[in-house]
Amino acid sequence: MNAVPVLSGTDLVVRHGQLTALRGVTVEVHPGEVFAVVGANGAGKSTLMRTLAGLHRAASGHVRLDGRDISRLPTDRRVRQGIALVPEGRRLFPSLTIEENLRVGIARGRGGEWTVERVFDLFPWMPARRRNRAAVLSGGEQQAVAIGRALLSNPRVLLLDEISLGLAPVVVQRIYEMLPTLLRGGMAVMIVEQDVSQALRVSSRFQCLLEGRTTLAGKPSDYSQEEVEAAYFGFSSGAPRSAESAGR
Repeated sequence: MNAVPVLSGTDLVVRHGQLTALRGVTVEVHPGEVFAVVGANGAGKSTLMRTLAGLHRAASGHVRLDGRDISRLPTDRRVRQGIALVPEGRRLFPSLTIEENLRVGIARGRGGEWTVERVFDLFPWMPARRRNRAAVLSGGEQQAVAIGRALLSNPRVLLLDEISLGLAPVVVQRIYEMLPTLLRGGMAVMIVEQDVSQALRVSSRFQCLLEGRTTLAGKPSDYSQEEVEAAYFGFSSGAPRSAESAGR
C-alpha cells in the first residue's frame, strides 16, 4: 500500500445545528484500495463522506488531498481535483436520458481515461437504452448510472454512499464485482455501508463509527466477528481492542 494517503480527514468535528455528528474522526484512504466505513444509522458515516466531498464544512479539523489542505475548497473544485461522490439515493436528473445524466460527470470533472464508451463497456446494458429517461429505470439501473456519472469525472477517489440501500442482493453483488476493474488504474474507493459483512468482504481496510466516533479500524482480518459487532453496537466484547490509534 502507498504510504501516503490520497485523501485524508484529520480530527474532523462536524455539527448539524446543535447536533455533533462527527467527534474528532480521523480517516485515511490510500491509492488502489477499497476502504469501508461501517456503522449503524446515525453513526456519522454519510456525514464523514459528505465532509470529505465538500458538502459539509467541518467545524474543526482538516481534509487533505495528497497532503494538501482542501478544507475550504467548495465541492465543484474538489470534483475537478479528483474526488467524486455517488450520493445515497442516486440523485439523478429524472427527466434526462441515461447518456445525458452520464455527461453531467464530464462537464463537472477533469480529463482522463473514463469516457461514455468505457462506462458502456462496464455496464453492457446501457448502450441500447442510452436514450431512456432516468425516471423509468429500476433502482439498480439508476445506481449504475450514478456510478457511471461519477466515473466520467475521472476521479482519483470514488466515494460510494450506501450503494446497496434498497437494492436486491443480486444487484448489489454485480455492483461490487466491478470494484477490481476500478482499482486497476490506482483509483481509491471509499464505501459507506450498513451491511457489515458485505463491506468487510470487499475492503482491504475498514473503520467503524458509533455516535460520531471511531470505535474500531484496521484490516478485516485483524478482528473477530465479535469484536466488530461490539464496536458496531457499542458494547464490550470479551477481548477489547483499542481503535483510538488505528483510526488516526
